[in-house]
Amino acid sequence: MDAVFQSRVPIERGKEEKKLNCKICSREASEDNYCELHMKAYERIVKKYEFWKRALEISWKDYLSEIVKNPLTGEWAKEVAEYLIKSGEKQNVTNG
Repeated sequence: MDAVFQSRVPIERGKEEKKLNCKICSREASEDNYCELHMKAYERIVKKYEFWKRALEISWKDYLSEIVKNPLTGEWAKEVAEYLIKSGEKQNVTNG
């Protein structure tokens, strides 16, 4: 009896899965282009900015610089802040 070879790769034409990589690291990313860990840090940075802005009247860029300089800031948040400074990405906060 002859053996039949069957490919383990599914044949689905036109449905090529595109994997996104995080803007900061090489981990798999969501549609927001951040991995799960960097996305959580980004969300916290954006959320906390509203408090800093009210208290200190600080600009987005100055706020990010303070995050990077703060020795108590976690690595994920520092990496996000550094990326946002280098990329020139503007504040993406909605007033709600």
